[in-house]
Amino acid sequence: MPVPGPGYSITVRVEAPPSASAAGDLTGAAGRAGAVITAFDVVESHSDRIVVDITANAHSADHAEEITAALEELPGVNVRKVSDRTFLIHLGGKIEIASKVQLRNRDDLSRAYTPGVARISQAIAKNPADARRLTIKRNTVAVVTDGSAVLGLGNIGPAAALPVMEGKAALFKKFAGVDAWPVCLDTQDTEEIIRTVQLIAPVYGGINLEDIAAPRCFEIEARLRELLDIPVFHDDQHGTAIVVVGALRNALRVVGKNLADCKIVVCGAGAAGSAIIRLLLQKGPGDILAVDVNGIVHPDRDDLDPNLTWLAQNTNRNLVSGKVTDAMVDADVFIGVSAPNLFGADAVATMAKDAIVFALANPDPEIDPLEAQKHAAVVATGRSDYPNQINNVLAFPGVFRGLLDAQARGITDTMLLAAADAIADVVDGDRINASFIVPSVFDSAVAPAVAEAVARAAAP
Repeated sequence: MPVPGPGYSITVRVEAPPSASAAGDLTGAAGRAGAVITAFDVVESHSDRIVVDITANAHSADHAEEITAALEELPGVNVRKVSDRTFLIHLGGKIEIASKVQLRNRDDLSRAYTPGVARISQAIAKNPADARRLTIKRNTVAVVTDGSAVLGLGNIGPAAALPVMEGKAALFKKFAGVDAWPVCLDTQDTEEIIRTVQLIAPVYGGINLEDIAAPRCFEIEARLRELLDIPVFHDDQHGTAIVVVGALRNALRVVGKNLADCKIVVCGAGAAGSAIIRLLLQKGPGDILAVDVNGIVHPDRDDLDPNLTWLAQNTNRNLVSGKVTDAMVDADVFIGVSAPNLFGADAVATMAKDAIVFALANPDPEIDPLEAQKHAAVVATGRSDYPNQINNVLAFPGVFRGLLDAQARGITDTMLLAAADAIADVVDGDRINASFIVPSVFDSAVAPAVAEAVARAAAP
């Protein structure tokens, strides 16, 4: 199903005979092994050999080894070196601190540091609110994780989570000019996390909680929102929910349905699924059925934690029980934030006419998108190699840009819904269709639109 992508991009340096067919032989061998070649460069040429760099995308690390082996099998070909381009861009990390002021002489030093800086500290001591105006707090967000639920990798710990948090910080800067910094905590104790974030909060204008496992993430966010005077935003919950709600608004426009008439199935009742349901309920859907690993959530189940209890009380109007495929019968919308390969095209065929399928498990969705398209009118995934990618980067940079610009002290559902509508509105009526319900993550209009909408919603 998946096509080779840049996440597994390699550059193979090979020696080959200087024959007229060398280029064709090399590219042919790599292609037969399933590689998508993106560059072919002759780096050395000699009378008895040429040295070539072949850059290609692969499915996986194992597939990259298969491509290399296929090249080595060619007569007279010797593989000198294989470079993993993804590892190369991570050498030494992906972000750095840069000074905004020049320190050219003693006068500059005296203003930026001692003795001049003492006046700034005294001003903040007298009026703590000035920290938002006179320090990095004005534009800085902490990206906080305990490494317990990183991407699809699970509980890999804080050190292994650091590359992901670095990437998040880079996205903040690229798309919204926000200075974000990874804070990877070597604890998975709820109280320690809450207290640690509380202690470091004076530096930051906002807290972005990231990749913290449910249900612990719910309590951490709720408690920090009570304790801090800056916005606390768990992106796995609310970033996903914002983009899903915005995308669904446009998908319903494509099929000509009203949310108030729709039966919606949300598969996955963890951080993302619960937040999607909570935000959708603000918009008055016909009904929502939540599904977890034990089936449809309903009040008579004996395994309900506080989060599932809330879901049972606020969804499933007709008290339906059963499996995910039972929930999907006559459903207008399926939203999956759960696990790969749960069902096939036959299950989608039982849904209502002009069904919408958001299969967002990553990297492998709940159903092969090509199978879903056999019966669904609109299909979205979390992947970049299919249309309609539901990606949190459409939300969180602009959300925090707006929160920081408004000097917001908290975050509300009204702000989240404003962000969702802003994302949806970027796709105007002339462009919207079944393959284009959300803008590209590189659409420069997205973050400013989201920021403006959030700041407006945050205004007193």
